[in-house]
Amino acid sequence: MAFYDSIKLEKGMYHTERTLTEILEELDPSESYKGSELEGLDAYQRQLKRFDIRTGGAHSDTVSKFFETTDSAALFPEYVSRAVRQGMENADCLKNIIAAKTVIKGMDYRSVRSEPSADDKSLKPVAEGAVLPQTNVKTGENLVKLIKRGRMLVASYEAIKYQRLDLFTVTLRQIGAYIAREQLNDAVDVLINGDGNSNAAQVISADTANTVTYNDLLKLWAGLSPYELNTMLAPTAVMQKLLALTEMKDAIAGLNFQGTGKMITPMGAGLLHIPAMTGSRIIGLDKNCALEMVQSGGVVMDTDKLIDRQLERAAISCMAGFAKIFADAAKVLSI
Repeated sequence: MAFYDSIKLEKGMYHTERTLTEILEELDPSESYKGSELEGLDAYQRQLKRFDIRTGGAHSDTVSKFFETTDSAALFPEYVSRAVRQGMENADCLKNIIAAKTVIKGMDYRSVRSEPSADDKSLKPVAEGAVLPQTNVKTGENLVKLIKRGRMLVASYEAIKYQRLDLFTVTLRQIGAYIAREQLNDAVDVLINGDGNSNAAQVISADTANTVTYNDLLKLWAGLSPYELNTMLAPTAVMQKLLALTEMKDAIAGLNFQGTGKMITPMGAGLLHIPAMTGSRIIGLDKNCALEMVQSGGVVMDTDKLIDRQLERAAISCMAGFAKIFADAAKVLSI
């Protein structure tokens, strides 16, 4: 059995393509603890237990607990990274609109594209010995644009060393939430304007300007065929108009919204509120084949500064971009 309390922790563990947790899991596999009191903890959590660092709860330790020894100080950047990632996950609407997520190690990436014609989308009978219809898949002409989103952690060690980790975690989660919201806005922009490969979304005009009707939603639903309309995105003003439709005031649906806060879903499509979305429009898409998320690495931060307690202006960021898979799998209803 590998013993978690004998591992030497150092800065150099962060200067690789792997996370600290991945390195610790290699040195101290979780499989070795099956049936023990440490079962259920990953390698990083076992290190927190080793140094008796409690990061949550009413009796959580202060930030200074990480810096009692040189080894325990090396755990601090991973704690920050985990808290930021948790904030990103809690505020993440991307999982509701992306069909695939690709993590790359570099900066350059070309996504694949398929632009089937109307004839290609219908699988016609093939006579014996005849050639099967083709679906052409090719790489995009332009690289996926990766955008760095992040925040600067500005605080002196003296200002936060006596703060409880439970409270400090809330601040770090909020940084993650900011990053997640900006990435969502980047995804919406690609859905509307395309990823630079001449694949902007087709615009369907509403019957009456500045008004949304149930018939407009039917036009969006029909226009997306043969793809499935399973997700709709709308800004605040348009969301209010949607929810005010007579067809959306069904008594049972209304009780569900009032009782659970879950949005009414027109035609069974998930309805997502995007406050930062501009213009009077609704995006309708098939979340299973419309968008790919490309992420370069994970959450990146100034690990040396964090370990050395030089928190002043320590950057926390994440780099990601988006690419369309099937251009016709997302369309815009202009109101």
